[in-house]
Amino acid sequence: MRMWDIDPKLLCRKHLLGEHVEMHMFVGTINKNKSVSGYLEKGLVEIHNIKNRHELLSAEMVKRGYNHKSPLPEFKAWEAGKVDIQANLIDLAGRCEECRGRIENHG
Repeated sequence: MRMWDIDPKLLCRKHLLGEHVEMHMFVGTINKNKSVSGYLEKGLVEIHNIKNRHELLSAEMVKRGYNHKSPLPEFKAWEAGKVDIQANLIDLAGRCEECRGRIENHG
């Protein structure tokens, strides 16, 4: 699981939908009182940003004509984690040709 935290319009379909479901997975993990410390230590999530990130991803999904019918469950957020957006742009561009094209065409 990870929060890319880059502009959602730069994500291909697979990564947009993947990050969306992973926001739900993080909330599920938190609500089950399971540790997310490993994700925090590796810079893969910002707990305090999950709700906002879900809203941004959902808005992009709707903009692309996808159905979004999964509101984020309530959860107790706290200030924790820091995602490196610049490093994620580089990582994602190296993993996905479609995302790389979106990133390159955006700049």
